[in-house]
Amino acid sequence: MSSKLIKRLKYYCALFGACLVFAAFTANAQTFFNINNNHKRVNIPFRFIRNMVVVQIKINNKGPYNFVLDTGVGLVIITDPKLIDSLDITTKRLIKITGLGGGEDYEAYVTPSVNLSLPGITGNNIPAAILKKDQFSLSNYAGIPIHGLLGYEFFNSFAVKVDFNDSTLTVGALHNLRIFKHSDKLPISIEDHKPYFTTNVKFTDGKQLNAKLVIDLGAGHPLLLENQANVNYQLAQKLVSANLGMGLTGPISGFLCRINQLDLGKYKLQNIITSFPDDNPAQKELSVKRDGNLGINILKRFNLVIDYQSGAMYIKPNANYKQPFEHDMTGIEYYADGPGYKHIIINRIERGSPADEAGLETGDEILGINFKPIEKMNVEEIDDIFQSRDDRSILLEILHRNKRDWVNVKLKKRI
Repeated sequence: MSSKLIKRLKYYCALFGACLVFAAFTANAQTFFNINNNHKRVNIPFRFIRNMVVVQIKINNKGPYNFVLDTGVGLVIITDPKLIDSLDITTKRLIKITGLGGGEDYEAYVTPSVNLSLPGITGNNIPAAILKKDQFSLSNYAGIPIHGLLGYEFFNSFAVKVDFNDSTLTVGALHNLRIFKHSDKLPISIEDHKPYFTTNVKFTDGKQLNAKLVIDLGAGHPLLLENQANVNYQLAQKLVSANLGMGLTGPISGFLCRINQLDLGKYKLQNIITSFPDDNPAQKELSVKRDGNLGINILKRFNLVIDYQSGAMYIKPNANYKQPFEHDMTGIEYYADGPGYKHIIINRIERGSPADEAGLETGDEILGINFKPIEKMNVEEIDDIFQSRDDRSILLEILHRNKRDWVNVKLKKRI
């Protein structure tokens, strides 16, 4: 595993450029999902893993496979290239993808027709892109196999209710869904196969931006603002220069800091950690002019109904609403590897961070945290500990250059 493994909360901004290429294959295709047996609505369970809504899908009657539900992509994307042979996909052609990042163009296969099914739902003749190389390593990020991304075709077929309280999707015509009582209705527009809404963003000096944002259920960060680095850079009291992730064609650099407020309907979300990518010429070539995207670290604080047909999103605060926005306090980026994804390997240490000061290095394996073996933990538990409390000391059991060692890391709130 290379150091190019991305943090899930940041990488999805790179898919915007890719979707522009893919959109041509869906513009004229009459693709849709249907609810089976003429039912009015159907419930679909999902798993919420490291800020990802993961559903199980069968492809060409094979599977099930784990897919991330993502309003930020305009085409079904199969990220696991090994599936191309097992799914008996014979009609495909190779295309070049231009995305954000500093590397070369990337390659993917495009096929005009796969059959997809979720519990109680069937979709036939759906176009899809299959990455020639697994650039994103989502399985290593999630600690479970992840095979792809499901976006526009699903959300364009019916209203989708996302209940984070019980990890259930309910889909059907809007009038057949039970809208949350006392929910707030937000107008949205569907442009280039993605949902947008416009809202007010307030920076740390009181300046404001009327921002057009992609509603991006697949982006793990709270908020990303493009072409605004110079606006907030001088204003933030604390910021972290960061490798914001891996685009389809290379790394994306920028920084993280907090903004004062984002308006979401009648709700005022404050002190939000926000990603600011460096300016990139590819951003200016996008077909829809926008200011950034609203990610799941904000959306998960509400139960949602997203309806592309009526151009509306309904939101109601849930149990996550009052959780503070926090970032990793160790400076460690890691991935899960090996059988059952039970080996936790450090792939990046941020310079000057608590982990750096403690002497941890890229390639070290974390064997245990506070005397609890890693194989008895999942990645969400690890994340919760790593961003739990300023000045907390945690004890890591480390395999360093084939030798076991114990390292004390004192968490530090860096943003």
